[in-house]
Amino acid sequence: MRAKTTLLALTLAAAFGGFAATAMRDALQQPAIATPPAAAAVPMLAALPASVDGQALPSLAPMLRQVTPSVVSVHTKQRVRVSPFGNDPFFRRMFPELSQERINESLGSGVIVDAAQGYVLTNHHVIEGADDVSVTLADGRTLEAEFIGSDVDTDVALMRVKASGLTAIPLARDSNLQVGDFVVAVGNPFGFGQTVTSGIVSAVERSNVPGVGFQNFIQTDASINPGNSGGALVNLRGELVGINTASFNTQGSMAGNIGLGFAIPIGLARNVMTQLAATGSVQRGTLGVDTQTVDARIAQGLGLDAPRGAVVTRVYGGSSAANAGLRTGDVVVSANGQRIDNSEALRNFQGLQALDAPVTLEVLRDGKPMKIETRLRALPRDGASFDPRLAGATLADLPEAIRRQNDRIGGVRIEKVEPGSRAHNNGLREGDLILAANSGEFRDLAGFRDSLASRPADLAMRISRGGRIYNVIMR
Repeated sequence: MRAKTTLLALTLAAAFGGFAATAMRDALQQPAIATPPAAAAVPMLAALPASVDGQALPSLAPMLRQVTPSVVSVHTKQRVRVSPFGNDPFFRRMFPELSQERINESLGSGVIVDAAQGYVLTNHHVIEGADDVSVTLADGRTLEAEFIGSDVDTDVALMRVKASGLTAIPLARDSNLQVGDFVVAVGNPFGFGQTVTSGIVSAVERSNVPGVGFQNFIQTDASINPGNSGGALVNLRGELVGINTASFNTQGSMAGNIGLGFAIPIGLARNVMTQLAATGSVQRGTLGVDTQTVDARIAQGLGLDAPRGAVVTRVYGGSSAANAGLRTGDVVVSANGQRIDNSEALRNFQGLQALDAPVTLEVLRDGKPMKIETRLRALPRDGASFDPRLAGATLADLPEAIRRQNDRIGGVRIEKVEPGSRAHNNGLREGDLILAANSGEFRDLAGFRDSLASRPADLAMRISRGGRIYNVIMR
């Protein structure tokens, strides 16, 4: 029980910013009144020299004058109905007139990345569930924001504002970022307004943050506090290197910054933004394999020197992995030069790649190294392509953050169901989770599709809806 409590605390501690900070701001805005002693006047402090040995003192001010017009404050409003009967569905239906509308407000940050189009990048969790979103520019103008799309698995969202005189920030190249580089975070912490903090890059390619989806974070000791979410992490040239997204503290994010901040690399954010701008959603490719982490027992059985890598336990028919010649028993130890230590690392690698991206896998087959060239192929999501009885349903994998909370969780999510469609008439509804089917075992969309390849004459599925389990016969 203690371990579960600790895990929950760590997960909540990594909770994102972008929430209302009104109460804290009001408290902090009450000035403390100090009465100076009536003693002798305090001597004036000597001013810093403008230069030393003929060299001007370094300052970030010139760079920040170029950057800060691109960073905006994001304001969201969400309308919710509150009933004195809580969540009891019976009494809520019996006495709807007793329910009252309440507006939840929250604050976050965003970055203008395309002045001509008015594109603003922020975090998914900043605008999630919002009914109204507006942004306040550095010059004081407040504008309504149009939601373009978001990706929960990378926590990236794209908005658009219509205004003249916007200033976009230049984007950096990920490959140039190194541990030890100086970086500056700009955002709207606690609703105070635009604030600048500085630090260094503490690490790159972090992928072990609890409760988050696909991960490739920049870690920094620049203070990233609640409300900084969606703001800019820039280098000393004033280029955007990342989108600030999370702070980590075992006491919770409201306890303050302890030098563990995380930002989404701009290369990843740019790839997601491109898809969102084009289609409003993000598609991901897959190798089409199931894998298992190589532990000491598996390493001994395969004759490996060390327990490292992801061993292939299943290759789906017709997948890119099958076409490339990947086999059951192969151990993946590297992908595009990135070290793969376990099954989670390989899954995370796939989730971060652009659609149809080329992939070079380094594998051990019978203990001997070899390379396999392949690509990540996107799976169709319309139910009819899986089975005619699912026509009208749009399918999706579980959000990665949910799956990471418990590796035993698996299934397929019903993202949308067209009214009157065959899937709708068979009893499927938006938000349903397909946990199992008599067609075979599966853990994700690729496995579900593979299980239905033989078109079973009778199809029965176990569905989770609103915390309850149903058995559905598909006709």
